[in-house]
This record gives sequence, C-alpha cells and structure tokens, in this order.
Amino acid sequence: MTPAEPSFVLLPGAVRSPVVLHVPHAAREIPREAREGIVLDDEALAREVDHLTDAHTDRIAAEAAGRAEVAPWRFVNRVSRLVVDPERFPDGREEMLKAGMGAVYTRTTRQQALRAPDTDPEPLLARYFRPYARAMGEAVAERLAATGRAVVLDVHSYPTERLPYELHGGGPRPPVCLGTDAFHTPPALVAAARKAFAGIGETGLDSPFAGTYVPLEYYGTDPRVSALMIEIRRDTYMSEPGGPAGPGLTRLAAALADLVDAVTG
Repeated sequence: MTPAEPSFVLLPGAVRSPVVLHVPHAAREIPREAREGIVLDDEALAREVDHLTDAHTDRIAAEAAGRAEVAPWRFVNRVSRLVVDPERFPDGREEMLKAGMGAVYTRTTRQQALRAPDTDPEPLLARYFRPYARAMGEAVAERLAATGRAVVLDVHSYPTERLPYELHGGGPRPPVCLGTDAFHTPPALVAAARKAFAGIGETGLDSPFAGTYVPLEYYGTDPRVSALMIEIRRDTYMSEPGGPAGPGLTRLAAALADLVDAVTG
C-alpha cells in the first residue's frame, strides 16, 4: 500500500443488497509512518499484532459473500487496528480510552507501552480514521439510496482466553457473541443471527464484547440503518493467537451467508 492509496476497500455486491459486511480488524499491515511512533521492537510488535488481529475474518466474509444468494457488499480495512481502530469513537465518548486503546492505541493488550502517552493522535486520525469513516458512511448511504435500508454486519473474532485490556471480559465467552445496540439492532436481526449460527455452538449476547458499528452520521438517529456485531471465538476456526485457519472457517462462512440471505429477504 502506497502513502496515496486508501487504507480500505469497498468490494461491490448486488445492487439490490442492503447488506454491508464490515471487516475492520483482519489486516496486519502497519505502514512506515505509523510504525515510527510504536515503541515495541519488531518481535514484540509481531506478538501484539497476533493477539489483536481478527485473523481470517476477511476470508470468512469473502466466502460468505460468494455463497449468498444475493451478494452483499464488503468494506474491508487494509491496515492493522494498531494504526487506528476505526470502530472507536474519536473523542472522549470512547470507553476504551481508560485502557489506552482509543482510536489511536497507546497501550498494548497487556497494558504495556505501545506509543508514548503524549502521542498526538491527529496525524493518524487525519490520514486513516476520518477517510475510513467518510467512506463507510458513503457505503451505507448508497445502500439506503438503492434499497431504502442498510444492514451492517460487523465481522470480528476474539481470543478464547481473556486478555488484560478487556474491560468487560469476565463474563461468558461463547463460540459466537452477538454485539447489539438498543437503537440499531432489532430483535428480528438477533433472532436471524441466532438461527444462522446455531450449528456453530452457543450464541450469546454482548459478552465479552457489546455494541456494534454504525457510521456516526446515522448513529442513534436513523432507524433505516440496522447493525449487528458478530464476534467469533477464535478456537472455533483457527490456531491462536495468529495461526492458520482450520475447517471451522468454512462452517462459519456458510452460517454468515445464511444470515446475509435471511436479512436480505
């Protein structure tokens, strides 16, 4: 990726599809200008990337899109969340600031120094966060214009064992955790997800991770935008922390395709 290239890609689906599969944390790439502000050596940084990357979720989304009766759109981050985390609030609303993991992280998963605590986040926000947010908002606007609604399915994974940075990691860690929002996640969407992922194992709600991603211009104001976060426990499909995928990936892709079909209608 060159400095002029976007740090994300929108992969088109069918014109009549309302669904955007959002894949924010699958990438490992850290461009040079972002690496320069990170205080970890290369070995420690590689370990941190292993723990924080939602490995292979881009493959799960791609296979699901190929299986779906009506192809969804895919919005995929191309750089690591250690550059910026596009799912965080960029201001004081962000709860994870308490862990040094707002939009620009200053601490690691084990709460060690990642960047200097007085790091100015603005250059990274300007280069990566805001263009990403604008483009994701535009992708949702296009689905609304084409279909009258938009369904954001946020595709994540999470570790089997709790990491120290998790603020609410003491609860259940089911094979599939569904993160919801009181305004943007209707009961029918939760029910469709529970049915689609029933073959994977237990499906829990909002533990260990809660909430879901909605572009800020629609957040809490536009009921035409529905959203659900799908957190897949990593031992269901891969070797942890950063190893290869196994046969579980295909099962998860099929389940996600079933959900896409159910909400597309």
